[in-house]
Amino acid sequence: MAGKKPQEIPFSVLDLAPITEGNTAATSFKNSLDLAQRAEQLGYNRYWLAEHHNMDSVASSATAVLIGYIAGGTKTIRVGSGGIMLPNHAPLIVAEQFGTLASLYPDRIDLGLGRAPGTDQLTSAALRRGRIETAEDFPSDIQTLQQLFSADNSTAKVRAIPGEGLNIPIWILGSSADSARLAAMLGLPYAFASHFAPSQFLTAIDIYRRGFRPSQYLDKPYVMACVNVIAADTTAEAQYLSTSFVQLLKGIVTGKRKPLPPPVTSIEHLLTNEVQALIHQMMHYSFIGDVQKVLHEITKFLTEGQVDEIMVTSHIYDHIARVHSYELLKEVIRPC
Repeated sequence: MAGKKPQEIPFSVLDLAPITEGNTAATSFKNSLDLAQRAEQLGYNRYWLAEHHNMDSVASSATAVLIGYIAGGTKTIRVGSGGIMLPNHAPLIVAEQFGTLASLYPDRIDLGLGRAPGTDQLTSAALRRGRIETAEDFPSDIQTLQQLFSADNSTAKVRAIPGEGLNIPIWILGSSADSARLAAMLGLPYAFASHFAPSQFLTAIDIYRRGFRPSQYLDKPYVMACVNVIAADTTAEAQYLSTSFVQLLKGIVTGKRKPLPPPVTSIEHLLTNEVQALIHQMMHYSFIGDVQKVLHEITKFLTEGQVDEIMVTSHIYDHIARVHSYELLKEVIRPC
């Protein structure tokens, strides 16, 4: 079955506010705002930031704060979380934070929620300070959030002010069938992390679509998939730029994380066969090349996955090259 064409669906941006080798988080934040402003000009639909902790290459740990910074520096693009790792936070705190954001930037804030901690176990324990919160509590925490956002909660003893009565779209994020079942059961939009966990992508979105129950929030399934895109004027240049991403993944696979490094002219000698195989699997949905190559691969992906929206993340060391990658991608998604 033929999928939609790239020109027929929204494209969005996922940003981890990457800390690059030799730079600081302050530089990352300036670069993120610059990219968000350019993405808005280019017509991207959303700009989401991801919560991670204790990672040398990621500056978006205080995700709600950074969302406010990006929303405050843009005018129309939707800004949100991809996602807030809900086990790290009490639902009331999340409701108040996003209620504040939605009050400041009406009809522009998305709340994407994940069930993983976004970090290692020791850091997770430090974040929670003794709270016994696990992924098993994720469904009930979401329902608590929905109640806190509801106008019907005005007579409750515990209220989210601001937050109560605001229309803040909640998304379920995931990389497995469990999250797909939950999103389907709750009738919420589903964002899949195919940019780093591709193996269950097709199975999960099929489970979501088949099990979807219409709700007051959504009348039919809506799938957004995240992919890696590194576009350049030539495929050779894009492949060169992608060596930064490969080195980053090597650090994740080997447990030796570091800031995003500059590209190198040759990468194979830096990887063992085992590490190379793992990286290859993680990069399954990575589209690297010139405009025509990226267009061909995204079109094939849409035929395969039939998704409603694509979110793009681009791990590129040089900020100008990163912005240019999104500019070139715009040529792929230019309206007919």
